[in-house]
Amino acid sequence: MSTTTTATQTSATDGARNTGASETVRIPVSGMTCAACSARVQRALEKQPGVADANVNLMMKTATVHFDPRVVSAERLVSTIEATGYGAQLASPDQTAFEEQEARDRASAEEFTELRRKAIVSGVAGVVAMIVSMPLMAPGVSDMAGGHAHTGVVADPFMRWAMESLSPALRAVMPWLYAIPASVISWSLLLVTLGVMAWAGRHFYTRAWAAFRHHSADMNTLVAVGTGAAFVYSVLATVAPTFFTSRGVAPDVYYEAVIIIIALILTGNAFEARAKKQTASALRALVQLQPKTARVLRQDVDGREVEVDAPIETLEAGETVIVRPGERVPVDGVLLSGESAVDESMLTGESLPVAKRAGDAVIGGTINRTGAFHYRATTLGADSVLARIVQLMRDAQGSRAPIQKLADRISGIFVPVVLSLAIATFVVWYVAADTAPAVRAFAAAVAVLIIACPCAMGLAVPTAVMVSTGKGAELGVLIKGGEALQRAGDLGTIVLDKTGTVTEGRPTVTDFVPAPSSTMDAAQVLQLVASLETLSEHPLADAIVKHARDAGRTLSVPEAFESRTGRGAIGVVEGLALAVGNAQLMADYAVDVSPLSHDAERLAGDGKTPMYVAVDGALAAVIAVADPIKPSSREAIARFHALGLQVVMLTGDNRRTAEAVARAAGIDRVVAEVLPDGKVAEIERLQRTGQVVAMVGDGINDAPALAKADVGMAIGTGTDIAVEAGDVVLMRGDLRSAAQAVELSRRTMRTMKQNLFWAFIYNVIGIPIAAGVLYPAFGLLLSPILASAAMAFSSVSVVTNSLRLRHARIA
Repeated sequence: MSTTTTATQTSATDGARNTGASETVRIPVSGMTCAACSARVQRALEKQPGVADANVNLMMKTATVHFDPRVVSAERLVSTIEATGYGAQLASPDQTAFEEQEARDRASAEEFTELRRKAIVSGVAGVVAMIVSMPLMAPGVSDMAGGHAHTGVVADPFMRWAMESLSPALRAVMPWLYAIPASVISWSLLLVTLGVMAWAGRHFYTRAWAAFRHHSADMNTLVAVGTGAAFVYSVLATVAPTFFTSRGVAPDVYYEAVIIIIALILTGNAFEARAKKQTASALRALVQLQPKTARVLRQDVDGREVEVDAPIETLEAGETVIVRPGERVPVDGVLLSGESAVDESMLTGESLPVAKRAGDAVIGGTINRTGAFHYRATTLGADSVLARIVQLMRDAQGSRAPIQKLADRISGIFVPVVLSLAIATFVVWYVAADTAPAVRAFAAAVAVLIIACPCAMGLAVPTAVMVSTGKGAELGVLIKGGEALQRAGDLGTIVLDKTGTVTEGRPTVTDFVPAPSSTMDAAQVLQLVASLETLSEHPLADAIVKHARDAGRTLSVPEAFESRTGRGAIGVVEGLALAVGNAQLMADYAVDVSPLSHDAERLAGDGKTPMYVAVDGALAAVIAVADPIKPSSREAIARFHALGLQVVMLTGDNRRTAEAVARAAGIDRVVAEVLPDGKVAEIERLQRTGQVVAMVGDGINDAPALAKADVGMAIGTGTDIAVEAGDVVLMRGDLRSAAQAVELSRRTMRTMKQNLFWAFIYNVIGIPIAAGVLYPAFGLLLSPILASAAMAFSSVSVVTNSLRLRHARIA
């Protein structure tokens, strides 16, 4: 097993639990092979004073710990992990998410190569050992030196079948093999088996010993006890055969079984390692999007600007980067000159190239399709969009889904229960068997130890989380963790913001109605309002500013500005006090809107948003802005209904406008004219009715509701605050992505439950059969060799089932 030797340490304020924890550290942990391993590390970390929360992920092989640095250090946490018998080491905190993933990929490749080599070599050794063992099991064959003839009782059903089927042919082809003294064969097998155990199977025994020293047990314990017991028994039969014959028991050896069991488990581990590597393919693909170099304009020794190919890590914000057709955009930036169409599908899921011109933003890692352009580099390194997506996915894949707790509870008692069952099996067989009771009891007990597989239960949930979050990233849906993934599958109601979510978020001014008593002309009012709105981030403000500039108005710099969330904006422009917003804002300043209320209602009834304008406390005009519904919104809402979801729209907009938009989009219910706290109150009200609620939004005013909802879905093209508050980020800004997230979540939950069912039922059925419950009725016994094969591939089947999510057709 390879060891990853990196770690990152970041600031964090969440996850603190009564200890004032303020830091988070991710520590790669090596040597974990099953759920019992990760549970042991997690328990040890959680017992440390100052640790608020610890999450150990078997798939990612990382421990994410929220801790109080005043009480415990990161180095102390590493020591705690090492004390449990596993490897851990801190590395440079400057390591990027790209470098961390690349290190993990190298470790995975090395792990697979090592396991495959050991599986092949031990497998070949196992086949040779089985052939060489045939004469030892043939009745009447005796040791010429010791004279101990085999009694003909072969406890292992598989070996008995092999002997009966192959011995005649083998005796005909290789008669010389049967002439070799049995003691020579036995001693030779002992040496070969010892070599295989010491080289290929060494980690089973060292890890089992480490677990024993820490008063614990895991998968390695079962393998080590099973194969170790068979080996010790065989050594005794080889060294002191008279001890057995004097008690009427044949001195049988099980060297070939030990080798084949190790080979089969290693083979299963190799397949499992390869399958697990595929679960991270989406994250690996994202990391590989990052170009290594960029073509930039820099001054040469003569002060002339020349094009230079520079390593990406040497770029600085503000430098001019040149991109030609077919090249990948190296870093984030803003176009200075040129036009092109950029393929952003790998980051947003948007299938069509996006047109770019001067002033537009480009994202590092995307592909420039048509034209060439110059752009100014903006965000670099860990702050870039690609790096943040990689980090978000890495954190999500390292998180745990709540359903994992079920597997943890079972895994916590699994190995001790299996060891007890193996002892009980031995006792029952020893007492009840009519012939060769010790041999039969021994074989059945070993089969129970070998077939029990805690690995499958440990992999059932995290593999599904990894594949699902990767699939989501391909669709442009970034899911921030296993908990959000699980909750999204339980949704009953989805709540939508209007502007920028259901509608385009790019409204245009459609009407301007001056107040009857106003003495100002329309152009002057528009110029004042547009000047004020230059400082607003709201899409309606952008529409007014754009309308004024398109009309050739020269805008002034506001002398004061204040955004009134859910109401509008106020400020001072050219010495005049302005208020622009809804009727509530006008009421706050005692402005009578009745002269224009009829016009405002008429405009709202047409699906437009009317905004009153007051200048120096007097009503001046009403401006109407229309925001068209996105073409994809109707289809998305139809999908929500098909998924059985109730669809609600929350908006600060006036009721008539909101209802007009809702009717056109097919939304079930509207809650209009609500402030951010009103949106939170509505979410809470829905939750009190027992609904699991998702909120989809994109603006600053949506952040509280996104945080309050069971699942917050933030439009990726919105503000950073909304994206940070969301559990799911929809990179395309398309409501259909929200439907895809729900569908993906439900499929993932089905896969998790299938995995847990099969992992559980495999052990429920396999262990009793291995113990011999079918023998009284059907004479059926399970060979330890076949048990090892079943154990090895049970984990592979779970990982393979999770990998099916990669090919799921999500509409």
